[in-house]
Amino acid sequence: MIDVGEKAVTRRRALAEGLIRMRPETARRILDGTMPKGNVLGMAEVAGITAAKNTSAILPLCHPLGLDAVRVSTSVEPEAGIVRVRCEAICSGKTGVEMEALTGASAALLSIWDLTKGVDPALEIGEVRLRLKEGGKSGRWLHPGLPDPEPAAASASAPPAAPVLPLAGVPAATLTISDRCSRGEAEDTSGLLLADGLRARGAQVTPAGVVPDDVPAIQAAVKAAAARAELILTTGGTGLGPRDVTPEALAPLFTRPVPGIGELLRSAGAASTPMSWISRSTAGFIGGCLVIALPGSPRAVREGLTALDPILRHTIEMVRGGRTHPGSGR
Repeated sequence: MIDVGEKAVTRRRALAEGLIRMRPETARRILDGTMPKGNVLGMAEVAGITAAKNTSAILPLCHPLGLDAVRVSTSVEPEAGIVRVRCEAICSGKTGVEMEALTGASAALLSIWDLTKGVDPALEIGEVRLRLKEGGKSGRWLHPGLPDPEPAAASASAPPAAPVLPLAGVPAATLTISDRCSRGEAEDTSGLLLADGLRARGAQVTPAGVVPDDVPAIQAAVKAAAARAELILTTGGTGLGPRDVTPEALAPLFTRPVPGIGELLRSAGAASTPMSWISRSTAGFIGGCLVIALPGSPRAVREGLTALDPILRHTIEMVRGGRTHPGSGR
């Protein structure tokens, strides 16, 4: 599966369609509700919704999504012997819902086939395709060979919804704490990943650099960064090694410790490795700046940012006490 952990949560929407061909008299019976197996269209809609909700169980590399809504609709053209199906899927997430919409449309068509084959076995499913998708960086996408299925929506005066960036406009800094990285013996992968992750969430990031595992060096770098940032994330030095001194360096600087953040990071990390429980990740405020110490591995950075996503903006806003920061949009 593709790693979507660094993507921003946005409202995602997709619309798929397809049709099934049959004899005109069969289509009329479906429309009249006189088929032997009952309400064909109603059952097809239920089948489509059920399938869309279970897409990740059907397609092996598809991300499980918490769908906000699934809408399946049908229309019958009796003279042409056609039943058309549309499936709309909506979620707030980090990846699109195209496959959910396509799976829902396909399952609805197969349900019609199953409920109709006893009367008319010469059926044909066709033109299953994605008509539009919305959300993420690509915005609104339309099938290039077809007209807009929702022209009113495209011509509406309201601009498309902007991505939900939890740290939009927040001045932030990152600091890598590592003897080897400071000496140039190892690449600062975690620090680069941390800065990229914050930028993807809308923060205005100024990397504070790399310092060795040394209490005075850590304290000097953090105090300098706190003078210009509202959020500082460090990576490294939270373990049990003799040179892991990040918690000891930060503790005297904190004017308000926030122990729950360290507990959150350990709990989230434990889903991947039990070694998370011996991490000494810590957090607290230096005046109005929130400082969070993450472990020094790329996986810990990715998992840590994901775990922090639901709380960071609210935490910063609480400390601001309602004040705004230029560029925050709030």
